[in-house]
Amino acid sequence: MRNILLATAALTLIAAPAMAQDPASPVTGSIGYTQLDTDGGDLGAVTGRVGYDFTRNFGVEGEASIGVKDDDITFGGVDGKLEHDWDAAAYGVAKLPINPNLELFGRLGYGTTSVTADVAGATASADGESVNYGVGANYFIDGRNGIRADWTRRDFRDDGAGEADTYGLSYVRRF
Repeated sequence: MRNILLATAALTLIAAPAMAQDPASPVTGSIGYTQLDTDGGDLGAVTGRVGYDFTRNFGVEGEASIGVKDDDITFGGVDGKLEHDWDAAAYGVAKLPINPNLELFGRLGYGTTSVTADVAGATASADGESVNYGVGANYFIDGRNGIRADWTRRDFRDDGAGEADTYGLSYVRRF
C-alpha cells in the first residue's frame, strides 16, 4: 500500500509542471521579412501580422508591409527604380497541428498593394487589388516564441496586372 501511495505522489509531482503550463493563446503576432517576386522586379518588405484562432484549426489573420528593398528596372532602354510602398491583406487561415510546437497552415484572403516606378524623372504609382492564397508553417521553440516560413501568391485583379509570389521568414509569438 505504501508503494502505491509513493508511486501516486511521484506521478503527481511529475505531472504538476505540465498542468501549470498555460494553454496555447489564440492570439499570435509576427514580424519579419518578405521577398516579393514579380514580373516587373524583385522587392522586399518588413511585414507585421496579427492573428486570432477561433479553434485549433481555423482562424483569421491580418498583415501589413512596408517596402524596404527597391529594384533597378529598365523601361524602353531607360534605367529607373521600382519601389514597394506598402501592402495590406486579410486572410482566413486553416491550420493542421502536427505536434504542440509545429503547425502547417493554408490561407486565403484579399489584399491591396501600392508600388511606385520612377523612370527618367517620370514617376507613376499604382495600387493593385489581389486575391491571395498560400501555405506555410509555424515552429514554436518554447510554446510561445517561434519562427514562421510562408509562401503566398497574389493574383492581381486588374487586367494584365499579373501575379506576385511572396516568400516570408518571421519571428512569431503567441500572446
